[in-house]
Amino acid sequence: VQLQASGGGLVQAGGSLRLSCTDSRRTFSNNGVGWFRQAPGKEREFVAAISWRGDRTLYGDAVTGRFTISRDNAKNTVALEMNSLKPEDTAVYYCAAALSPFGSRECADYGYWGQGTPVTVSS
Repeated sequence: VQLQASGGGLVQAGGSLRLSCTDSRRTFSNNGVGWFRQAPGKEREFVAAISWRGDRTLYGDAVTGRFTISRDNAKNTVALEMNSLKPEDTAVYYCAAALSPFGSRECADYGYWGQGTPVTVSS
């Protein structure tokens, strides 16, 4: 598994962004995948996760109702649709492949991490 996150950028509060996570080795279709974020000076925070078949999803309390995670295994992609963005969503966003077919809220359950993509939400 070799992950790459993309789609970050600068957006105004209330706007939307779509992040994508791809596996260049095309092997993570059997893994749960999660998104985490880390703001400057803060710990890494769970955002969302999805099971290998896409039938189970988890969301962090801060993003529930605003963010949606999805996956297309045929395209080897997991997406994070972010709506109604707030300045407090500003962070570097990371995708990660779980060590199991299911996603998790815990960093320790993920064995493969991509480089982050920065998201900045201006007020």
